[in-house]
Amino acid sequence: MKQSSAKLRAARAQRMPLRGKQKMILRSRRYLNLEMPVRLLDTWLTPVELFYVRNHLTQPRVNLHEWRLSVSGEVKHPFELTFADLEKLPQATVTNTLECAGNGRTFYRPRVRGTEWTRGAVGTATFTGPRLADVLHRAGVKAGGKHVAFDGLDEPSGKVPDFIRSIPIEKAMHPDTLLATMMNGAPLTPEHGFPVRALVPGWIGAASVKWLAEVRVLDRELDGHFMKAYRLPKQPVAPGERVGPEEMAAMTALDVKSIVARPGDGSRWKLGPLHITGAAWAGEADIVRVDVSTDFGRTWQPANLRREQAKYAWRLWDFTWTPPATGSYVLMSRATDSAGRTQPLLPSWNPGGYFWNVIDQVRIHVVKA
Repeated sequence: MKQSSAKLRAARAQRMPLRGKQKMILRSRRYLNLEMPVRLLDTWLTPVELFYVRNHLTQPRVNLHEWRLSVSGEVKHPFELTFADLEKLPQATVTNTLECAGNGRTFYRPRVRGTEWTRGAVGTATFTGPRLADVLHRAGVKAGGKHVAFDGLDEPSGKVPDFIRSIPIEKAMHPDTLLATMMNGAPLTPEHGFPVRALVPGWIGAASVKWLAEVRVLDRELDGHFMKAYRLPKQPVAPGERVGPEEMAAMTALDVKSIVARPGDGSRWKLGPLHITGAAWAGEADIVRVDVSTDFGRTWQPANLRREQAKYAWRLWDFTWTPPATGSYVLMSRATDSAGRTQPLLPSWNPGGYFWNVIDQVRIHVVKA
C-alpha cells in the first residue's frame, strides 16, 4: 500500500511549504510538527490553519484514485474499500479535542527527550465520516478479536519504525469512533490525514492515526514501537527514575487540563480591568468547573464557562479581573471534571514527558495607565 520511497518522501518534506500554516510554531520540518501559539486560541472550533500537526514519519502524498483501505486480521470477511465506498456509508459527526500526549513536555524537570511542545499541541474540530463499527460489522469480527490496529501511509526511514497503533475492540466499536474524511466541514488536508484518518475521541492524539491504509483486527494489544513509546508508569516514580516496560501501561484517554490563552506570559498591561481567557478539557469526561487565581494560588474564583459544549470537546472560559495596583502578577487556572479529577499543583513525572496537566500559570506585568 506504500506509494513512494522513503527517500523521495523525505526530500519532498524538506521542500514542503507550510500552506496556510504560517502563524504556527515550527517544531520540526523533516517530520512536520507545528504548534499553535495559544494567544490565537479564541474560538471553540480551531480553524484548520491553526490546528497543531504531529507527524512521526514523512508525510505521504496520496493518489485518491489508487488509495484503498484494507480491513484484515481476526475477521471473517477481509475486504478493501475505496474512498467512494466510504462515502456511501452512513456518516456521523463528532466534535473532539485532539491533544498530543507530549503537549507540555518542555516543562518537565529533569528534561526528557522528544518534541519540545509547550501548550499549543491541542485543538478542537468537528470530524465527519463513517463509523468504524459499521466497517468492522461488515467484516465480521471473530470471537478472538480484542484490539484494532491502524496503519497509515507514512513511511519509516532509517531506524525509525513504522507508525502503527492499536485500540481495544470496545473503543473501536463505540459509535463515536470514526473513519474521518472531513474536518470542520471540509475534506481533510494532507497535514491532517487526507484522505482518511482514525478519530478516537477523548483519547491521546496518537490513537487517531492519519493517512489510513489498513485496519487490522488483532487477538491482543499490538506489540510495536509506538505502542511501547506511549506508555505511563503504573505507579508514581521519582523524577529521572528508569522504568521497565512491565511497569508501564498504554496511554488512552486524556487527563483533565486547562490553559490560560490570554493574556500571554510576560505581557504588559495598563492598570484597569483585564479580561482573562482560556480553555479546559478532560478527554472522555466533562469540564464542570474552572477556577482562576490572581494571587499566586492563595485564593480562587470561579471562571465563566462559555455556552459551547460537546462530549469530548473543550470548554472555553473567561474571567474579568481588576489588578489592585501596578506590579507583577501570576494568573493561574485550575480545571475540575465530571470524574472528580482536578489539575494538580505539581506534576507526576514520567520518562516520556507525557500528560503535563499541572495548574497553568502565566506571569504578567501591570503598569500605570
